[in-house]
Amino acid sequence: QVQLVESGGGLVQPGGSLRLSCAASGRVFSTNVMGWYRQAPGKQRELVAIISSGGTRTYADSVKGRFTISRGNAKNTVYLEMNSLKPEDTAVYYCNLGNNYPSKTITYWGQGTQVTVSS
Repeated sequence: QVQLVESGGGLVQPGGSLRLSCAASGRVFSTNVMGWYRQAPGKQRELVAIISSGGTRTYADSVKGRFTISRGNAKNTVYLEMNSLKPEDTAVYYCNLGNNYPSKTITYWGQGTQVTVSS
């Protein structure tokens, strides 16, 4: 019922910046959480940043102060502004949306976009 499309990944030098975008379509609830996760080869998928429909933001310690998550003016869009990128930020980044039911959350995932930080 929900589709997520990411864009903005690519190759960037250490210390550079990149902006990821995600657009959700379909049955998106007004009460929801959207965010970004990433997975590097051989590692577990980890949370990068999330933002609630109320605007509350949460960041992983590894990206705090460098990354900023925000919602766009268009409905059901989310961005991840990545600054001061490090090689360890290299991963596939996935957009996530959780529709909040009264007693549960149903989660949807995008296809992922590759971010490579290298000189």
